[in-house]
Amino acid sequence: MRWRKVNPYGIAATVVAVGLVAIGSAVAVRYGLIESGRLPADCGGSIAEGVRGWCGVKWLVLQSFAQQRLGWLSLVCGVAAFASGRRGLAWAGWVSGLTGLVLYNFDLAAVGGLLALLVLARGPAQERQGKDQAGEQPCDGLGVGRLG
Repeated sequence: MRWRKVNPYGIAATVVAVGLVAIGSAVAVRYGLIESGRLPADCGGSIAEGVRGWCGVKWLVLQSFAQQRLGWLSLVCGVAAFASGRRGLAWAGWVSGLTGLVLYNFDLAAVGGLLALLVLARGPAQERQGKDQAGEQPCDGLGVGRLG
C-alpha cells in the first residue's frame, strides 16, 4: 500500500487541534460541571444503589480521576505507544494525558502525554523507511569515509 506524502505541518496541526479540543472539553467538565456545583450533591454514589441521570454523570466524572485513573491510563498508553510505535495508542495517551492534566491527575498524565507526543511527532513508519535504505552507511552523510 502506498502512502501519500503528508504536509510537514499536517501532523503538527492535527496534534495541536486535537489537544485544544481535549483541553477545552476537560476545562468545560472541570469548571462547568464539577466546580460550579451543577452536579447533584446528594447522590448515593455506589453502583449497587443504581446511579442514574445526573448522579450517573457525576459518578462517571469522579471515577475518571479518582485514584489517578486518567493519569495511569495516559502513562500505560504512552509507554505502550513508545515501546511499540503504535499511533493509536499514542493518540489515546495524548488525549488522556491532556485531560488528566486538567482533571487533577498531572503527575502521571504529564509523563504519559509526553511519551505519546514523542511517538506522534516521530511521523509514520512508512515515511522513515524510504530514508533508511539498505546499502547506505550512517557515515555517508558526514564525510567520515575520507578520513580513513
